[in-house]
Amino acid sequence: MRRLRTLIRPNYAQKISLLATLPLVVAVTAIAALVAYQAQTLAEREIQALERQLLSAKKAELRNYVTQARNGFAHIYGPAAPDDEEAKTRVAQILAAMIYGQDGFFFVYDYDGNNLVSPRQTEFINRNWEGLTDSQGIPVVDEFIRLARQGAGWHSFMWEKPSTGEEAQMVAYVVGLQDWRWAVGTGVFIDDVLASVAASRAETQLRVRRTFLYIGAIALAALLVVFGSGMVINIRERRLADAKLKELTQRVFDAQEEERGRVARELHDGISQILVGVRYALDNARRKLARGDKEGAEPPLDKGIDHLGTAITEVRRISRDLRPGVLDDLGLGPALKSLTDDFRERTGIETEFTTVVFRNRLDQNSKIALYRIAQEALTNIERHSGATRVSIDLRGHKKGATMRIADNGRGIRSGPGKTGPGLGLRNMQERIEQLDGTLRILSSRGAQTGTVIEVSLPLSHLLPPQEDATQKRKVSS
Repeated sequence: MRRLRTLIRPNYAQKISLLATLPLVVAVTAIAALVAYQAQTLAEREIQALERQLLSAKKAELRNYVTQARNGFAHIYGPAAPDDEEAKTRVAQILAAMIYGQDGFFFVYDYDGNNLVSPRQTEFINRNWEGLTDSQGIPVVDEFIRLARQGAGWHSFMWEKPSTGEEAQMVAYVVGLQDWRWAVGTGVFIDDVLASVAASRAETQLRVRRTFLYIGAIALAALLVVFGSGMVINIRERRLADAKLKELTQRVFDAQEEERGRVARELHDGISQILVGVRYALDNARRKLARGDKEGAEPPLDKGIDHLGTAITEVRRISRDLRPGVLDDLGLGPALKSLTDDFRERTGIETEFTTVVFRNRLDQNSKIALYRIAQEALTNIERHSGATRVSIDLRGHKKGATMRIADNGRGIRSGPGKTGPGLGLRNMQERIEQLDGTLRILSSRGAQTGTVIEVSLPLSHLLPPQEDATQKRKVSS
């Protein structure tokens, strides 16, 4: 039931998958329609060519029949006079005897429309058929006479088949005997040609429909595969995303606990010890003052004051590590300069910071990310690298901003005991990925070649000067 509801009400990922398959559906439909149209056009062209070829064969056959018939009575018609009735009778008898096949015969009409020869339809003989038309209104005898007067010609019309008594399409070839004013011709029924053409057209349409169905079936199968694959990938990615989210959440908790532990250790080991010393110094001064030893109370008081100054410095350092005020007040460059100066003084490692003044300024999220990455890198260098020299370079360019941190330490270890980057490097990577930037780590083992960390941010994180000034006023207010 739940699956049915999921199908009826797809979630966002399923809607995206359906939307992604829409261009495929449109493309396959267009391809199928184009294939069907091209196949139909090509088949129709071939059918028309077949029809013309069959009709040409029929016409050539008819012309041969008429030529043979004319050769058969040429010795009579040639020397005969226009009013030689005996010669006309002999020619009419020859033409009446020339029947072929089931429906083939010769016909003769004079130019007045009278039928003189019609061996298979004798009811036409000695009757005038001027103005005769077929079932479609096409003139028949009048067209015979017109073609005969011109010499010869073809005519197509509907005519009753002698063998079946049913009407069919006929093609006739007519020649004119001008001396006798006769139209002599013969015809052949082309219903077999039309039937062959119709059968070919029906078979072609069937093949086109079948091809269209095949394409549709293949497209449907492809769509199902694409949609199914999308669902499988979506489910898999969803599970991976959930796992990564749990892992990220755990890492956030671990980072919070680590930061709290670090602050607690610094408070306990540093400020707490200093404040205990201040308390002892003040208590010692109080006892001496109670005994009236004012001169003896001054050294403990001075010592307590020195310890309080140290405690204030430690509080400021811890506060700066948690959130450097100079980053909001003066910007990223001075903040990194202060960070490197403190690092040099605390560790004794030679540290150099260089930068180029930005024409545009970074947005607040980018400043914090770059500062934290530099802070994490310096911490790693102090703990693990054994380096004696560190350089940090920050500059803006036409593609965005780049920060490069290099040291001459022993590099990052990689081997069987190292399964992947540590938490600090992962934090760097995640911070820069959230800003659509890139993080490159180049490290070599041996010969103190060291490690290079290069961070790049896109141009979209650089603000115009006026926007940066507005942002500064908001932070200061």
